[in-house]
Amino acid sequence: MNKRHFLQATASLTLLPLAATLAQAQAVDFPPKKPVTIVVGFAAGGSADTAARLIAKKLGENIGQSVVVENKPGAGGNVAHQQVANGAADGSVLLFGSIGPLAIAPHLMKVNYDPLKDLAPVSMGVNFPNVLVVHAGTKIKSLPELVAQAKKKPNSIEYASTGSGSAAHLAGELLNDIAGIDTVHVPYKGGAPALQDVLGGRVAAFYAAPPTALPHIESGALIPLATTGLTRPAYLPNVPTVAETYPGFNATNWYAFVASAKTPKPLLDRWNTEIVKVLNTPEVKEGLLKHGQSPAPGTRDELGRFIASEYAKWGRVIRERKITAD
Repeated sequence: MNKRHFLQATASLTLLPLAATLAQAQAVDFPPKKPVTIVVGFAAGGSADTAARLIAKKLGENIGQSVVVENKPGAGGNVAHQQVANGAADGSVLLFGSIGPLAIAPHLMKVNYDPLKDLAPVSMGVNFPNVLVVHAGTKIKSLPELVAQAKKKPNSIEYASTGSGSAAHLAGELLNDIAGIDTVHVPYKGGAPALQDVLGGRVAAFYAAPPTALPHIESGALIPLATTGLTRPAYLPNVPTVAETYPGFNATNWYAFVASAKTPKPLLDRWNTEIVKVLNTPEVKEGLLKHGQSPAPGTRDELGRFIASEYAKWGRVIRERKITAD
């Protein structure tokens, strides 16, 4: 090969990666040519479904494409997460993922996906704390009073949750760990039956979703002791956080947009831009806040780091507290 041919061949090889990158960018269609689906791992009417539908409506308007919400309940949301992890990677399917399947369930049971490898972060969606409430008949008026009673009589206080491995369950176990107490977990199949038993005085306490608890707090049937986030929510400004008594305590519920990890990066980046735009829209923010949820848009890297930190934190709590999925 003469010098001229050698230089031509070298230049061609140098340009190959650039050409491949350009070809990939050109091949990415946005919005996707087929309807966009946001998969929710819970039944219609719940907090995840409500938030997803508010966001989907505005998202569809902005991109000029149909955006539908598909409810895929089962195994605490794990069925939906597995479906998306192993499903379409063309940008037409997003998952409104939740704390359970993304950070808790893999430590409790066998799941057929790795949330840190098989799902790619797009943007945080919403977050909200639980509120620790007790039946008015307990006569407990504050978190320090509950802790004092639990220390005086270990295992005398039962708390309800929406199920083993739920965010509410783990919030109770985290408080047990940090406060050095033993309250007894009573799992229910959803918030409605848990709430009924607390209102009936059959269980003393409940880590409840704020929209569920607020009417009963206002009526005086339930006494709010603390919220589980780092800051007081606007709709419960006079209720302290657990962190005010035990610094660093944080056990929020959250829903985040993720997609199959095989989805091209340009599509993931574009979806981040569109979702952040929607979450910053005044009408969407107002709609979410009415349902006790705070919009929390952010970058893909921020979400990736957050999911990894939640995965590590709850894994530690599960191991140290010897929590099982039964």
